[in-house]
Amino acid sequence: MLDIKPMAGALGAEIRGIDLSVTLTEEDFLRVRKLLNEYQVIFFRESGITPENMRALALSFGPVQAHPAYETVVGFPEITILESKPEAPTKIEAWHTDMTYSEHPPMATMLKSVILPPKGGDTLWSSMTAAYDALSPRMQKFLEGLSAVHDFAFGFKESLAEPGGSERLADAIAAHSPVRHPVIRSHPETGKKAIFVNSLFTTHIEGLRREESDAVLSFLFEHVKTDEFTCRFQWGPDCLALWDNRCTQHRPINDYFPAHRRMERITIDGDKPF
Repeated sequence: MLDIKPMAGALGAEIRGIDLSVTLTEEDFLRVRKLLNEYQVIFFRESGITPENMRALALSFGPVQAHPAYETVVGFPEITILESKPEAPTKIEAWHTDMTYSEHPPMATMLKSVILPPKGGDTLWSSMTAAYDALSPRMQKFLEGLSAVHDFAFGFKESLAEPGGSERLADAIAAHSPVRHPVIRSHPETGKKAIFVNSLFTTHIEGLRREESDAVLSFLFEHVKTDEFTCRFQWGPDCLALWDNRCTQHRPINDYFPAHRRMERITIDGDKPF
């Protein structure tokens, strides 16, 4: 029996009654897709999902994407490892939408908890449709005519500054020239409009002076953090989060150093934002 527990006013729900430890039936997959469109991020506790089933579920949505900057799970090159250790703490702390430096950013992301710190390490999500809806009509109209540039090198500037970082990421930078996306995109399934700039990868808005671009982006980067647009998830053992990358941003809370935290992620190919 399907049990849905909404988490916040704007987005998020915990789902029980769908067994992720086996290959999903077509009926259960369609339920998952519908729930994702409705809640934007959904969570499964004690999921029992294996790497094989994680990959199979992702492929049910469409082709999967690789990430050029992270190590992968042995035998599963599609599943990347996001890990923070005392000797190598995580550097991602900004609100962001995954991989917007790509021509086709992911339509969705799945993240599984593998090793958790004894306390801390929650993740926040924010609804970009709720953030858009809260803008004044005049601001909505102004933003809908704009495009912004997203850059891999900008997002990984801290890694590039490390010893050997430029050499390690040289191929990734060569393969990912800056791209442009609309500041406001339309969701291809729900038709809803969403803010589609983020502080990790977006460098500037085209057609505006630098001072104007910085001011507009600064406003939007703060606006998307508004509490009413967000939900917070406290991870437990073997949890799986699945979120719609077309209409959300997220941010890990790095409050557990020097404890060890390991997550495993797979991203599903998306369309060109419009």
